[in-house]
Amino acid sequence: MRKHSVISAPAMTGIHLANQHHRAVLLLLVCVLLWSTSGVLIKQSSLSALAIVGGRSAIAALVLWAFIRRPRWTWSVPQVGGAVAYLVMVVLFVQATQLTSAANAILLQYTAPIWVALFSFWFLGERLRRSDYIAIVAIFVGMALFFGDALTPAGMLGNGLAVLAGVALAWMTLFMRKQKDGSSLETVLLGNLLAAAVGLPFLITAQVQPMDWAIIGFLGVFQLGLPFLLYAVAIRSLSAIETILISCLEPILNPILVFIVIGETPGPMAMVGGAIVLAAVLMRGLAGWRRRTSVVDSRAVFVSE
Repeated sequence: MRKHSVISAPAMTGIHLANQHHRAVLLLLVCVLLWSTSGVLIKQSSLSALAIVGGRSAIAALVLWAFIRRPRWTWSVPQVGGAVAYLVMVVLFVQATQLTSAANAILLQYTAPIWVALFSFWFLGERLRRSDYIAIVAIFVGMALFFGDALTPAGMLGNGLAVLAGVALAWMTLFMRKQKDGSSLETVLLGNLLAAAVGLPFLITAQVQPMDWAIIGFLGVFQLGLPFLLYAVAIRSLSAIETILISCLEPILNPILVFIVIGETPGPMAMVGGAIVLAAVLMRGLAGWRRRTSVVDSRAVFVSE
């Protein structure tokens, strides 16, 4: 009698889902890397923050529309809610950056995992695990260390706006995850159209140099347009908390790229904090991978002939 192993249909489904999850993580990591290029480029531009927001969002909207071709406007609560959350996040973050330190704004915006943790089960029915809570605490501690040298109690209004920007980022993630069985690209397209409407008047009245146009073009295509295409695909196979935790790599990668290109050297505490954030995201990812692997293994059925 020859023995061999046959993987059952449920196990094949589990393997397919695990592979989808791995691809989604990879896509989101590429997305976060592209997002992080903003710091390097914005520092090279002479334009105001809102002018940059308007220009890059207009170009990103064109990229998204060219890809979608025929947007499917459902005007559902998740579609419109996600777009409004995107607009609020962008505007509040820009205002926060102008009213407080950049470090305060980034750190407080990335309190978003806390808000996702609070609303995820109620809004999506997604339960958080112990590894999620550990990762949230570790990431917040790591970012506090990373930006600790630049944090300041001044600019309380800006600090408050940055926290609200974090709430908006969380809700953008939740609304997009709510559309996991449909297309969330229209949400991103609508959000960029709204952001363009807010920011373009500042761009039109500005004195734009050729370098500024090049920067806006890169930001619109490679820092917003293409990354959000990847983001919309990835979030279908990732939970809301997984998505926002991996996204927390963006504020760490941003100054690292600034260091590589411009030479702004992070201090020792910043390096420790960055290492903690990277380790927390990696450990959370490994925990998810092990959990999915064990589910696939448990579904395997061995039969003999």
